[in-house]
Amino acid sequence: MTVDRNTKPAFLAGLAMIGIYAVQFVAARFSLREHLTATDLAILRFAGAGMVMLPVVWRSGLATIKALGWRRALTLAALAGLPYPIIINWGLTYAPAAHGAALCPASIVFFSFLLSHVATTDKASRQRTIGVAAIIAGLMLFIAPARIGDNTKDVFFGDLLFIASGAMFAAYAVLVRRWRIGPVTATATVVLLSCLPLPLLYLFAPSGLRAAAVAEIVSQIVIQGFLSGAAAMFLYTYVVRQLGSQTASLFMPCVPIATVLIAMTVLGETPTGTQFAAILMMAAGMAFSALSRPAAKPA
Repeated sequence: MTVDRNTKPAFLAGLAMIGIYAVQFVAARFSLREHLTATDLAILRFAGAGMVMLPVVWRSGLATIKALGWRRALTLAALAGLPYPIIINWGLTYAPAAHGAALCPASIVFFSFLLSHVATTDKASRQRTIGVAAIIAGLMLFIAPARIGDNTKDVFFGDLLFIASGAMFAAYAVLVRRWRIGPVTATATVVLLSCLPLPLLYLFAPSGLRAAAVAEIVSQIVIQGFLSGAAAMFLYTYVVRQLGSQTASLFMPCVPIATVLIAMTVLGETPTGTQFAAILMMAAGMAFSALSRPAAKPA
């Protein structure tokens, strides 16, 4: 795929999305080790995202959801709305952040690649198939040292949660592409429906919000809500609409790379030599896939 004036904004949007998700993983891990719970982070995520999307919702009301259809709206919200961050943050309480930063993008790449063949007319070339295989191999190699050292049922359960979240987001991306939903409509719908159950979660779910500092809560509203919950969702949906779900998913393997770089600075975590090799493998797979030509359509 060549980068021209039409695709350049989508690639820039993808790079911004990578930075947001990387910061999200590091910030989530930091707060989960302190006071906040997985539910707390989800509440702050959609409370912040709701503030950002309030003008859109206020202007259109329920017209956006009605135009989209309640069945489709609820499906998108179930896949990329409130359950999605809860599952990821739940996984982070069992497994290290490096596992989440690697397994979530890896599963998004794999399931996007798989579902695109089943649910859409997108076809992958042989070169892109090889590139995706290299990406997945690199991601598996990236988490291998940690998995060998942990070897516990709790970590394995956390890994399964990360994989499940990746499958959910991949399905969301494919459906957005198939149903031809605009990024503003998709984001507003997911955020609005996800905000509805927040009061119940705040009242009845286990919480550490009262023990957390105001600065920590505000920073998580900005990172999880304004950036990850609203901006990143909009950016990913925009990239899917412009480049397709398969190409959009290829940005995801950069998330663990960016996460490692940020975690080295903020959390003092340094990857092993094997993980550096895995990063190079993922970068090679990314380049190989991005440079591939579309598969020829059957006559």
